[in-house]
Amino acid sequence: MSGAGVRAGRYARLVKLEHTGFALPFALVGAILASYRYPVTAWHLVWIVVAFTAARFAAMAFNRVVDREFDARNPRTAGREIPAGLVSVREGKLAVVVASAVFVFASGMLNPLCLALSPVALAAVLGYSYAKRYTAATHLVLGLADGIAPSAGYLAISGAWSDPWMLLPVLTMAVGLWIAGFDILYSLQDVEADRSLGLYSVPSRYGVRWARWLAAVFHVGTVICLLAVPIMVPELGAGYLVALLVTAALLGLEHGLVDPESPESIHRAFFTINVWLASLFALMVLLDRIL
Repeated sequence: MSGAGVRAGRYARLVKLEHTGFALPFALVGAILASYRYPVTAWHLVWIVVAFTAARFAAMAFNRVVDREFDARNPRTAGREIPAGLVSVREGKLAVVVASAVFVFASGMLNPLCLALSPVALAAVLGYSYAKRYTAATHLVLGLADGIAPSAGYLAISGAWSDPWMLLPVLTMAVGLWIAGFDILYSLQDVEADRSLGLYSVPSRYGVRWARWLAAVFHVGTVICLLAVPIMVPELGAGYLVALLVTAALLGLEHGLVDPESPESIHRAFFTINVWLASLFALMVLLDRIL
């Protein structure tokens, strides 16, 4: 592999590029819902993907930069690119700046409203990195940062707030609770490390039992929010309800797979189930739209 290829691979691993599959499908769901009332072009979809990928790249690179000292002291994360010396702090900061600029540019290519809101979105996705230093609600902060994905997708198409106005807050809450719930489950593997480093999370603060219960409550909230969407978008049909049933089943499977004593089970639930959940939901909502 060439030097450029090796460096590109390091950056992809730095930001866990494959994790883009968690929330990007929900941004596309927002665009699909907007399509019932507004025209959609191929360029809309291109710039949505560019904007979302750039924003997530900036957020993850920023997280790796500001958390580098904590990562170096946690055995699970000590091998990450910055603590391991594979990517320098300067390179990480430059990546944040470039990705943020690409995000703002892509937002401007969508519409003036997206451009105006781009600094707010950046503040949300970058600011999450500091939450774990101060509050166990860090999972909800992450949920809010990622939960704006479907609303952003909708606004990218519409250029205006939804009608009814509650649609976008409900979509944000649905995805936000889903993200927060599985982030709680993911943090089960870092309970002792978080306590020793003075970082906050629900498992480290309240214990594993309460963490699992709260994650389940959040995911029930996700299903309830998604169930409310057809009330506001009556054009949705049976395909959407099938998507909702599949989502509920996958969330149940995720909770069944997680074993706090087995990091492998947490990784399997986190990486596999959640990517399938988001992708299948988006695909079925799309099929409901076009069939």
